[in-house]
Amino acid sequence: MNKIPRHGPRRRPWLAAAPLAACLTVACASAALGGTAASGVPAPLNCGAGGAPEPCLSPQAYETAYGVTPLLHRGIDGRGETVAMFELAQTPGSRHGDGDIRQDLAAFDAKFRLPRTRLHVVNTIAGSATPYLTDEEELGDAEMVHAFAPGAALDIILVPASTTSSVANVAAAITKTIRESAARHAAVLSFSFSGGEHCFTRGEVAAMHAALEQARDQHVTVLGSSGDGGAVPAHYCGSPSVQVSLPASDPLVLGVGGTILDASPGGAYLGEMAWNDDTGGSGGGYSSLFARPSWQDGLDRARAARGVPDVSANADAYDAMATDNSYGQLRGDTGTSSSAPLWAGVIALADQEAGRHLGFVTPALYAIGRSRACHRAFHDVVTGDNSVLTPAGVFTGYNAGRGWDPVTGWGSPDAQYLVPLLANTERA
Repeated sequence: MNKIPRHGPRRRPWLAAAPLAACLTVACASAALGGTAASGVPAPLNCGAGGAPEPCLSPQAYETAYGVTPLLHRGIDGRGETVAMFELAQTPGSRHGDGDIRQDLAAFDAKFRLPRTRLHVVNTIAGSATPYLTDEEELGDAEMVHAFAPGAALDIILVPASTTSSVANVAAAITKTIRESAARHAAVLSFSFSGGEHCFTRGEVAAMHAALEQARDQHVTVLGSSGDGGAVPAHYCGSPSVQVSLPASDPLVLGVGGTILDASPGGAYLGEMAWNDDTGGSGGGYSSLFARPSWQDGLDRARAARGVPDVSANADAYDAMATDNSYGQLRGDTGTSSSAPLWAGVIALADQEAGRHLGFVTPALYAIGRSRACHRAFHDVVTGDNSVLTPAGVFTGYNAGRGWDPVTGWGSPDAQYLVPLLANTERA
């Protein structure tokens, strides 16, 4: 595999898949905050564990890399929009619960000079006794959306911590969350959790799809991470096999894959490739449940089945966006559970620009991808793959390439061009 030069040591290109592991972000540990070098060039931030080198980017540098900065300068910041996120409720003393999300977001805003986060924690489904207790996953999702759409309100929709104990619980929680976000008139709903299609029964898939139809009819954009296991989902149930993950594989969901971003400490975009190393890989491939939707007809890599993902953004630890908490710990926000909320923020910007909820945007994104504006609106990712090495052997995945591909979709956003194009499309 060809590799983009990095700001630190390289990693092995193969991913070792872990059976039955939930596709939740494994974030970096604490680090020191970088400043500005004497030359005036921003010094790189470090999000490495125990002081180990792990370069990461400030929210402002991330905004620059993905073209959001010019939009913010002209007042397109997501104001008037609400982005909802599916998150697990935490319990005191749990392995992941480590802070109060209100305090952590306040620390993030102060550290990076961002507007105060307008946060609502929705406890209707979970009924948690400690609804503000957060973990790295929830905090990373919230801070990513807030960095890209700092004027948008955030709805954290909690589901019980026991949700991941069974596939049936996951399916029910996803369905309830979709309906709750639609009832709250959220513009955008982001799922950072995913599970292999083979894990779900036909009835569970049908229930989720019915809820997604309701969201579509109420003009809610639903996004889902394509998963962090490459061609073999990290949560695959039974024996490992090449498959894609729900809810991202449902045609009513905008599936978001992962890349490796190369950018300067100030955010100058240098390049991108498919994410696949020893920390994870971009989920992608073709559905065994859903036929090819009409908006994928005629693509070079189209098959009879729905192809996933639709779009992508950075999921790697190197050049990840730095998150912060009330303990002053910088972490890199990683995985497709980082790229999905990034795109949720972009959609919120487009909703504000359009003056309405765009809702089901996937056909419009494909129309832009087929147009002459494609190379301005998207960073086309043409190198890398999502093949997987597991204890059971090598599972051959797919290659990135020009235009749409089943590893990175159309690529990552250049929001300064994409957002106005998307805002001016007709509602599906």
